[in-house]
Amino acid sequence: MFPAKRIGTACGGQAMDTVIETLGSAADFDFLIGEWNIRNLRLKERFKGSDEWDIFPATSSVRKILEGTGNIDEMAIPAKGFAGLTVRLFNPRDGSWALHWADSRANVMFPPVIGHFDNGKGIFHGDDTDDGLPVRVRFLWTPSPETPIWAQAFSRDGGETWETNWIMEFSRATDRGRSNPD
Repeated sequence: MFPAKRIGTACGGQAMDTVIETLGSAADFDFLIGEWNIRNLRLKERFKGSDEWDIFPATSSVRKILEGTGNIDEMAIPAKGFAGLTVRLFNPRDGSWALHWADSRANVMFPPVIGHFDNGKGIFHGDDTDDGLPVRVRFLWTPSPETPIWAQAFSRDGGETWETNWIMEFSRATDRGRSNPD
């Protein structure tokens, strides 16, 4: 965690100190740096009470960028015929992270989710659309050096209720190459 920073400003000839509290650290996502196999569980139908999951493998390579204040995550999902990219940027002014996703199907950056880590979990929120309808989006990261978990949930009622629709279970890729996560 970054320590609180003091910023001196002049006001009428007198110095004023303002303390800015930060919630996170540029090292919050360090657990994710490296090579990964991923077991994806994606809900087959959203907002229909479905409990059927599509399970498929992926691989991911995550590295730091911008002098350690961000990271880039390149994901290969050949079983579904697309690739994805996440750019995560740390804001040292308030300790938050902005997570930006793009994939080879849409070839655009989707609206970011923004949040921070607290009590061992990363919670990030944003706004998007699903099948043309507005949704609130929540990403939940459970850090682990060997088996982190990411979960995505959507809400159509402004965050009163959530439906988890995608879970990724990460495992470190072996030195001998990547294995099939299924």
